[in-house]
This record gives sequence, C-alpha cells and structure tokens, in this order.
Amino acid sequence: MGRHFEVRAAAMAATAKAKSAIYMRASKEIYAAAKSGVPDPESNLALRSAIEKYRKTCPKDVIERAIEKAKGGDATAYIPGRYEFFGPGGSYIIVDTLTDNVNRARVAVRTIVTRKGGKDGNVAFNFEYKGILQFKGDAALRDSVEETLILGDIDVESVDFEDGEVEVRLAPNDLDRAKEELKGLNVTDYDVAESTMVPNDFVEVGQEDLQKLHDMLDQLDECEDVQNVYTNVSNL
Repeated sequence: MGRHFEVRAAAMAATAKAKSAIYMRASKEIYAAAKSGVPDPESNLALRSAIEKYRKTCPKDVIERAIEKAKGGDATAYIPGRYEFFGPGGSYIIVDTLTDNVNRARVAVRTIVTRKGGKDGNVAFNFEYKGILQFKGDAALRDSVEETLILGDIDVESVDFEDGEVEVRLAPNDLDRAKEELKGLNVTDYDVAESTMVPNDFVEVGQEDLQKLHDMLDQLDECEDVQNVYTNVSNL
C-alpha cells in the first residue's frame, strides 16, 4: 500500500508558491470539468470527481470560484497533454498537463525533466489506470468492504489494510458505484478517492538519483501547467 506512485500536491504545501500551484491546478481541473457538462456536481460526474480530489487540499472558495467561472460563460479552453520520460536511476515518469498554451507546457515540462537527468521515453506500458479509495479503518472493516463490494458486483482488484488505512483498488468506472455501496458501512470520508495511474513494477533508486528526482518533482509541482505526476519509484 502507499501513494508513492503518485506525487500528491498536498505533500508540497509547505510554501506559498506550492500552495498557489495547488490552487491553480484545482481551479483549472474543476473549471474544465464544469465546462464539460452541467456545472452541477449532482449531475456532472467529472465535476463531482474533481471536487472530491481537491476538497482536502483547497479552500472551499477556490472550488466555488472555479464553478462560478464556468457558469459565467468564460471561454478559456484548457487542453490536456501527457509526457513520458525515463528518469534518473532507471525510473519512469509520466506528467499530465492541462493548459491554455500547449507550447509553453511542453517546453516547461521537458526543461524541468531534462535538467535533472531525464529524457523522452515510452513508459506508459508500465502503468495502469485504476480507481483508488483510501480511508481510515481496521482489519474487520477491510473484510466487510471486500464482501460488500463483491456482492455489489464491483470490479475489485484488491482490498488491503495497513497502518490504520483501508485501500481499495478497482476498475476506474466503478469508483462512484463503490462509494455508494460503502455508504452502507458508514464509509463516507475518504483520504483518497480518484482514478490514477499505478505502476505494474517499482524501482528503488540510489541517494544521488533520489535527490535529482526530489528536485525535479518539486519543480513540476510548482509548474502552472502540470496537473499530475506519476512515477514508479518506491523510495521517494
């Protein structure tokens, strides 16, 4: 278990610059989700998922302003992008962007990665898109969760318990159905509830390469066009 396969913005919130990047990231993703359909989380699944993703790392007013901006007919168009790299120490890195300037995003991401020893490479084959739910619980709850989801015909890959947390991995399309099923077990507060890229295999890198990765990931987290960063490094 563990979230080292994805670099979470919440971990970078120690500085004002990092917090600003988190809020920008949330605002863009929520705005784009709201523009993709009705700007109401009750009827817009993408919007509901985006709000859930950022509700613990962003103030409520950041979320509300993004939705209101979409309701107001703002014409800004954010374009998604994905970049794959071989990183230091044999690591794999995927960077997802959401930007109104594709050239700026591409140059910024590649500059950050290559300066820390990375290079372009096809690495997505080592990752799979999965739904992840993490919440507080115990071993008994873990067993009840597994039974409830299986009986609810949810496509569950695994249900694990470690260090006071239950982690469920499942088909991304079943994420919201699983949350509905778990309401019957009084599970409503999630530390993680999102679809994400999970590596099939992990690597552990040496200290010198680890420092390069930390520096690289810090800079990517502060880049205004970066939405998510995924890596297969186990000892970050």
